[in-house]
Amino acid sequence: MASIRNLEKRLSSYLTPEQISQVVRAYEYAKIAHEGQYRRSGDPYITHPLAVAHILTDMHMDHESLQAAMLHDVIEDTGITKDELAAEFSPEVAELVDGVSKIAQIKFESKAEQQAENLRKMMLAMTRDIRVIMVKLADRLHNMRTLHVMRPDKRRRIANETLEIYAPIANRLGMYNMRVEYEDLGFNAVYPMRASRIAKAVKVARGNNKDTVDGLRDNLEHCLQEEGIKARVLAREKHLYSIYMKMKEESKSFDEIMGVHGFRILVDNVDACYRVLGVIHNYFTPIPGRFQDYIAIPKANGYQSLHTTLKSRRGHRIEIQIRTEEMEAMANNGIAAHWLYQAEEGEQAPQINSRAQAWMSRLLEMQQKAGNSMEFIENVKDDLFPDEVYVFTPRGEIKELPIGATPVDFAYAVHTNVGNTCIAARIDGNLVALSTPIKSGQTIKIVTSANSKPNPAWLNFVVTGKARSNIRHSLKTQKREDSIRLGERLLERALSAYQTNLENIAPAKLASEIKQHNHNNLEGLLEDIGLGNRLAPLVARSLVTDEEAPKQLEGKSLAISGTEGMLVNYAKCCHPLPGDAIMGHLSAGRGIVVHRDTCNNLLAELRENPEKCLELYWEDKVEQQFSAAIRLELENKKGVLATLAGVFAEMGSNIEAISLNEKDASISIIEATFTVEDRIHLARIIKRIRKLDSVIRISRING
Repeated sequence: MASIRNLEKRLSSYLTPEQISQVVRAYEYAKIAHEGQYRRSGDPYITHPLAVAHILTDMHMDHESLQAAMLHDVIEDTGITKDELAAEFSPEVAELVDGVSKIAQIKFESKAEQQAENLRKMMLAMTRDIRVIMVKLADRLHNMRTLHVMRPDKRRRIANETLEIYAPIANRLGMYNMRVEYEDLGFNAVYPMRASRIAKAVKVARGNNKDTVDGLRDNLEHCLQEEGIKARVLAREKHLYSIYMKMKEESKSFDEIMGVHGFRILVDNVDACYRVLGVIHNYFTPIPGRFQDYIAIPKANGYQSLHTTLKSRRGHRIEIQIRTEEMEAMANNGIAAHWLYQAEEGEQAPQINSRAQAWMSRLLEMQQKAGNSMEFIENVKDDLFPDEVYVFTPRGEIKELPIGATPVDFAYAVHTNVGNTCIAARIDGNLVALSTPIKSGQTIKIVTSANSKPNPAWLNFVVTGKARSNIRHSLKTQKREDSIRLGERLLERALSAYQTNLENIAPAKLASEIKQHNHNNLEGLLEDIGLGNRLAPLVARSLVTDEEAPKQLEGKSLAISGTEGMLVNYAKCCHPLPGDAIMGHLSAGRGIVVHRDTCNNLLAELRENPEKCLELYWEDKVEQQFSAAIRLELENKKGVLATLAGVFAEMGSNIEAISLNEKDASISIIEATFTVEDRIHLARIIKRIRKLDSVIRISRING
């Protein structure tokens, strides 16, 4: 078992005696604080913080991080406070410990919500100081190494959380070695039988392939020596979890995966990387389409390397990675490489990898825009995928996005305002749909409009966390603004029945009403009315001195223009159109639902909740597309659907949904939903359809 003396000896290679003594003091403090506490394994609790410090020492982390590692559980597990730690050590150490500590005091409705909140707080602390995540990752790694002592259900839960969150974070920060250990330990905990079988099969396969691998390595070293290139050639061993995931996701057999031999060639400088590429392409046969240059365009986590796949003269498939020693350090340790390979003593620590820093800035933005912890973690998961496409702005700047990203994701990657006002996109000069998946190498230009707002439908196809969180935030803000405006109109309408308005209501009376409904201001009350959570006539009655409200509101109908936003919805049961006689029904959380006044659903509401129904009328000019629905009975004839679709297109309408059912062998029934401008437009379409030979009967669908 690792001891503090062993740690002191290791730290002496890169820390000063004074810094080492501060780490030892933190150890002694934690040892006393955790006195009498034991791990599930039976070991004294202090063995855990000490093990975490040893993991961080492997990365050459600074003395403050090591102090935080020693103290990271004292706030939660003992009576010691953050202020006491700040006084005893330093404010920086106390902040680090606070960032890593679990939030046990907060009560949540579910375990998932609690875990989400813990992760949200951890990531928020990480954006302030990257060392928080380093300590947390090391803490989780030691917990994974000692996971076997846990109950099976708890073991699986912790392992799944590690595979879903911590391994992707390590990967996003470029920490390959830690990610691989997380994945293999997690795989063993979740699927012990599968892991054991694959491990045995790998051992056999490596024994069988040893001569082949040695021979290929000798060939690579020989051709590089002949060209005078100094390089290290290393065989790459696949880890268990990656083998399992390839078998599962790519439907490959174990033999197919193990039949591909991987090598890594390490050189001194970038120029030598490209020279090596030329030499091995000349010696072996390169496989077309299998070359990637991550040196010129690094991955989002800072990873740099040349990748190529070759075929040997004996038909063996070989995957090669070519990189410098510095790139190798970055590939294996990511952010930790900045501490491992720090500048000379006395200099400031180098700046954190700019790509990781950019990711953390996006995390901070998502945290500010997210409605709750679960939504934030969902957005973070969306942003943790490692595969990217690389596209260009019109000015030639490179933007990295996940595979499957769309022009909307690109727009938000450029700037939040560009995303919020996006109306169209051009890819390589061609106008495309905003849902079009983008490909590497494309140049994308976003067309914006100052009056445009995000469309809720974008949430169905965006893939980046930044786009998703900004769209949701904008829609929430838009919905609130719409509900406040609608609530004001409804309340003014209700007050007009008393021959008064909001301006004439006494401030004290208004303040009392606002407080009675648990709001901080008038906007909150108006929002509640607009959402349908409060009825405007009842609020109006309370605001005026009259004891009873008028029995009717003649001539006080509310005008509908079609531009009210998200708080006026059009019922799908009867599809009201401009020109129809309409009424509204107040629905909690949705605002006004507009129905035709003959709709059966509305009539039922009038009987049960008359106070929630209100008279509406259309304004003279309504410039918007609406949905209409018709029912057709027609003869079964070949090509009838195509003919019908042609009529809709000819009449300037788009089909939204269509269903076909057979009434009998000769007659079919079609129900179609399509777009129209108003009732007159619908009448013209129906008149045109009636002229078709096969049509027997046509009618408008009414709820």
